[in-house]
Amino acid sequence: SHIMQNGLERMYGSGGPEGQGEDVIFYLTVYNEPVVQPAEPEGLDVDGLLKGVYHFSDGPDLGPDAPKVQLLASGVGFPWILDAQRLLAQDWGVSADLWSVTSWNELAREAGEAERWSLLHPDEHARVPFVTTQLGSGHGPFVAVSDFMRAVPLQIARWVPGDFHALGTDGFGFADTRPAARRFFNVDA
Repeated sequence: SHIMQNGLERMYGSGGPEGQGEDVIFYLTVYNEPVVQPAEPEGLDVDGLLKGVYHFSDGPDLGPDAPKVQLLASGVGFPWILDAQRLLAQDWGVSADLWSVTSWNELAREAGEAERWSLLHPDEHARVPFVTTQLGSGHGPFVAVSDFMRAVPLQIARWVPGDFHALGTDGFGFADTRPAARRFFNVDA
């Protein structure tokens, strides 16, 4: 895809991976249900995409007094927050900004490394984790939605610059269909 090619060129240059014997691993998550993913947003933050989270869209302008929320999701969960953005505005007067998380794990890993570096260099300015900087412009609570267990998005909780809530599917056998299971775990729109 264009995004993958653009990302690889940013990581390695246009000539592909440099050096002999360098290991590069890519993975795709495949679901056995149709999920329409949105088109690449205008002015895509490729750096954010590669580091683990990028701002997808602002919420609708509902006036200066409208409550705000920041919705974060990954993969198959992203269409749910698109629907939630519409429902929150239409039914509750809440403006929801959307964030696409490409790697909860990478965000947590980088934040842990920044924290460790700061611990080992007490005489220098502390490093601020990427997730903290990236989400720093968000107003209102942050709600993370995942088709995985809550523990996956909870990895970044300590570095999110605000009130953080994680929703996930912690268990199985509670419903006969995926939509019913998502309703049970409150991870649908």
